[in-house]
Amino acid sequence: MGRVEETNDPTAPYRLLDADGSEVAAVTEFLHDMLADDASRASLRSYAYELLGWFRFLWAVGVPWERATQVEARDFALWLKMTKKPPRPRRPDAPAAGSVNPVTGKKYPGVSYAARIRRHARAVVRSFYEYHRDLHGRPLLNPFPKAKNVDEEHVNAHHNPMKNFRRPARRAPYQPKEPKRVARGIPDEAFNELFAALPSDRDRALVAFYISAGPRASELLGVTRNRVNAGDQTIGVIRKGSRALQWLPASADAFVWLRLYQQQVRSLARQGEVSRCGGRCADRSGR
Repeated sequence: MGRVEETNDPTAPYRLLDADGSEVAAVTEFLHDMLADDASRASLRSYAYELLGWFRFLWAVGVPWERATQVEARDFALWLKMTKKPPRPRRPDAPAAGSVNPVTGKKYPGVSYAARIRRHARAVVRSFYEYHRDLHGRPLLNPFPKAKNVDEEHVNAHHNPMKNFRRPARRAPYQPKEPKRVARGIPDEAFNELFAALPSDRDRALVAFYISAGPRASELLGVTRNRVNAGDQTIGVIRKGSRALQWLPASADAFVWLRLYQQQVRSLARQGEVSRCGGRCADRSGR
């Protein structure tokens, strides 16, 4: 029932439609406010799909969204915890769902919704109701209330890295426990095998920058020539959330592999330039 539709409207990139194809105005207004608050399109899409799951649940139990109570919130949290995700096509040789990679220690997605997914869904629905309560005064109650000690809910929001994390006295109702992060890595021998198997200097440069500087893959692939400073051994990336430019230090080996790749493509670029000119134009050096 219902779906998320991408539009060509820059003020409302996504909208939620019900089973009859009608637009859910409350969700559109909420996403419009997020966009005004400088949220990215990726965030809008993510919030729209989380709200789609919540509205599908309410449509199934026959409760209007503005009349949802803690009973619906409790049942929704239980449903997310107990149900299985829709099956996706998998390769015959794919590892079993929920298994752990023996080399990296990374856990493959399981058949049920992970705790982080359920925490995100709760946060999205709660913020949706808080927006309408603050702006319109209704509904009177948020089906996902805060923790009893409000001051403790965001106790680590502005955490000082020089101090230990503080733990809140109690979680908010129907909020899954925060899973513990396990440091992952691969042995040096496995990394050497991976690096040796890369087919080009371009890939070696990318992996070297990825390992030494630590940016996201999308941030690294967006680096341009004017954001590479070999003298300071830094690269400039556009951060995913803030969209701000940040210079990251990288290893000297990464710049060596980048230079080797540039030397390889320089001759190819000159050949392509001559072929486009038909041999009648010169390069920058005049030759």
